[in-house]
Amino acid sequence: MQQPLPNPHRQRGAALLLALVVVTVIATLAGSMVWQQWRSVQAESAQRAQLQARWVLLGALDWGRLILREDSRGSQIDHLGEPWALPLQEARLSTFLAEGREDLEDNPALQAFVSGTITDAQSRFNLRNLVVNGALSAPALRTLERVCVAAEVAPQVATLITQGVQRSWIPKEVEARSGVAAAMLRPERLSDLSWWGVAAQDVERLRPWLTLLPVATPLNVNTATAQLLAVAVEGVDSGLAQRIVQARSTAPFKSTETVLAMMPPSESGSRAAGLSVQSNFFELQGRLRLDQRFFEERILVERRQLDMVVISRERLVTGLSRSNPVSLQSP
Repeated sequence: MQQPLPNPHRQRGAALLLALVVVTVIATLAGSMVWQQWRSVQAESAQRAQLQARWVLLGALDWGRLILREDSRGSQIDHLGEPWALPLQEARLSTFLAEGREDLEDNPALQAFVSGTITDAQSRFNLRNLVVNGALSAPALRTLERVCVAAEVAPQVATLITQGVQRSWIPKEVEARSGVAAAMLRPERLSDLSWWGVAAQDVERLRPWLTLLPVATPLNVNTATAQLLAVAVEGVDSGLAQRIVQARSTAPFKSTETVLAMMPPSESGSRAAGLSVQSNFFELQGRLRLDQRFFEERILVERRQLDMVVISRERLVTGLSRSNPVSLQSP
């Protein structure tokens, strides 16, 4: 029996279908390869931008440390009229590095904008002042509670901080004598308060009011805000705090005796020990804007005469916006 001849239309349809399948597979593989290549380029670009930003910020922060070093040569007091207190407004990086060189203006690495500030860390209430001679300080605890009220955080935040202080800063000899071991790590920066259960948004609200330094420090009356003076200094209300700020704007206080003369007598007699006109700890914050990305870094330095010692460093999370920044410990 003779076999029927194959239908040529059916063969052409099968061949077309096979060709479509092959083209689809090739297009899929090509698209995947292009996407992987694009992803690699983007990752490399982001990593390169981060490295460039880190080096630029290190240079800006070193510049801030140089300003503090020069300030210590000619001034025995620290106030807001000194060069270190003037913020560096956002400026194009090429204005610093490519002056008079038009050939560098087209360099993409120089089309970045840098800015920075130096803040007196002793212009805020130091949490290390909560511990005096191995015990909690009642006046400092009252100050912390007033600060939490002024910062508009829940009263439980003061309780969390107090409990964290008790567990973290117990001296070794007290631990050995009482048999109580410090169960929590000792924080090194204000953002570490999250270890004690303090929410990140509460930490940011407390940042203008609080600081965390390695040792107890007095409050600099030449740099503290009027709001903080009214909250942190015994016997000072908002009216007196405003008069203190107005007086120092005319002539910075050269000694604590001058500002103490403006205050009512202290019942405890220990107010002078908690005030100062000179600071040793400063916070340097640098910011770099590259296209739509922001890079920020914050370091805490201690000024020991002409030496600037880095105490801690924080790198803020990079992104397309600066809302809700999160600090990360830099390696």
